[in-house]
Amino acid sequence: MSQARHILALSGGKDSTALAIYLRDRIPEMEYVFCDTKKELPEIYEYLDRIEAFLGKKIKRLCDDRGFDHWLEVFGGFLPSSQMRWCTKILKIKPFEDYIGDDEVKMYVGIRADENRQAYVSTKPNITPVLPFKDDGLVRDDIFRILKESGVGLPKYYSWRTRSGCYFCFFQRKQEWAGLLKNHPDLFEKSIEYEKVDKEGNGYTWGQNESLVQLSDPDRIKEIEERHHISLNKIQQNNSKRPLHEILEEINDDDSDDTPCSFCHI
Repeated sequence: MSQARHILALSGGKDSTALAIYLRDRIPEMEYVFCDTKKELPEIYEYLDRIEAFLGKKIKRLCDDRGFDHWLEVFGGFLPSSQMRWCTKILKIKPFEDYIGDDEVKMYVGIRADENRQAYVSTKPNITPVLPFKDDGLVRDDIFRILKESGVGLPKYYSWRTRSGCYFCFFQRKQEWAGLLKNHPDLFEKSIEYEKVDKEGNGYTWGQNESLVQLSDPDRIKEIEERHHISLNKIQQNNSKRPLHEILEEINDDDSDDTPCSFCHI
């Protein structure tokens, strides 16, 4: 009987990156993969290069050759949403499971000991999830410490967005859409092109009750940024010594009731 493969799926986010660093010398035979939708932020591709340099090992890039646009057409132009997350299933999970095949696999997931969220659990019986951070009692502060001490640090998008994923991810909060408009106006325009809205405002949009055209109105952007700064200043006043990235993460966590796809964001 062949030995189980050890695989860690990187998302381009802090937790899976910290786990890769944490396990590099503990499990030298680890395989590192990244499921690429071809719609990721440029900062994520740059971050993956940094991770590879630290690991001293290539990250296998997996993807569905037909791509997001093909599947959007298959789904009749119906954009993915928290109620219908077809993008994760088709563009992230399926390429990963195809890569594994029927091999026995231990899949390492960066769920922390201070989290209640569930890890990705495959319906394939040959995949067994392993949660080293939970097993070893590591919490968020440990993850930031691991990233800092390794020199890999945080991805550059962390200055305005605290979740990895596609540039048009529907789990983005309002201020993160505003950040995309500011940092990548070309990608914001491409996101607009995916929305289908009639004159009455009906159709498919990335966010609920507001199209990106509406959100990008200067007065609306100003309103979003002012609200964000109020939240930011409130937390900073209570604890001025906390790093900005921790404050941003707390604000963003409090700003959404939807649980993001663990395969994309861990």
